[in-house]
Amino acid sequence: MAAELPGASGFRFRRLAKPEEFRAAEELQTLGPAGASDSPAPVSLMRAAQDHGGVVLGAFTDIYLAGVSVGFLGFDGSSLYHYVQRFVVRPEYQNHGLGFRLALAVRDEVRKQGLESLRGTVDPLESRAGFLLFHRLGATAERYLTHYYGQQGAAEAPDRETDRLEWRWPFAVPAVEQHLAAPRSPAPPADPRFASAPRLLETEAGDSGLRLPTAVAEPSTPAAQVEVPFDIDLVRQHEPSGARRWRHAVRDAFRAAFDLGYSVAGFEVLEVEHERRSAYLLTAPSTTAPAA
Repeated sequence: MAAELPGASGFRFRRLAKPEEFRAAEELQTLGPAGASDSPAPVSLMRAAQDHGGVVLGAFTDIYLAGVSVGFLGFDGSSLYHYVQRFVVRPEYQNHGLGFRLALAVRDEVRKQGLESLRGTVDPLESRAGFLLFHRLGATAERYLTHYYGQQGAAEAPDRETDRLEWRWPFAVPAVEQHLAAPRSPAPPADPRFASAPRLLETEAGDSGLRLPTAVAEPSTPAAQVEVPFDIDLVRQHEPSGARRWRHAVRDAFRAAFDLGYSVAGFEVLEVEHERRSAYLLTAPSTTAPAA
């Protein structure tokens, strides 16, 4: 019988130090989302980052590496921050609260460097990552990067375009501290702002039964939703052309909203007629809390 996987409290978080730990981290990065096209950070780069201002932090159960965050010191011309380049949790540990705990551990580690924010990019079609960043952590985003890494992956892949949302997590901001301190229930109620936020994407079930976008609108209300696939890997497997439809529709919706000053302020997985549907919450400039 397989050993029972530990809960989030059963992990230890520390910087990687040994060559075999960096090799394990390189291998772990290849186990990200099935459709992910980002290349793993190699051992040599992680070792250099760790020793020169970066943080390569692992989540361990005994000596087994279950998750890793790879990042380095960033500077935008006016402020310093920690930039997260790779953040991966081993698939079998993804429902144990490990991603949330690892993110908090990275926060605590970079605070020792005098930093008060994390930044990074995320594929907007990856629902699990969006939930962690914008629902659990309280990150925000207001910039959409088209073809950020160029086209990657095999020529026959259903989605080779590397669009990204650029996210920021200023964890010293009071609103974020309150968000993190709020009690969590096993099934928390949906963000009430979603109820009055119209959807910018119209969708319908495709031939496989999976939901696909059919139309895109510009936002004109204080809040709006941008739906994304609940599981983009299922779309890639069963509706290959649908993956490209999602990519282009979500791109159009975000770019239209960001051009009008909207920003990402949340993420929910909503139950709609017994169907789980994922969506970002966008808010207009007058309703967006100021960032640090």
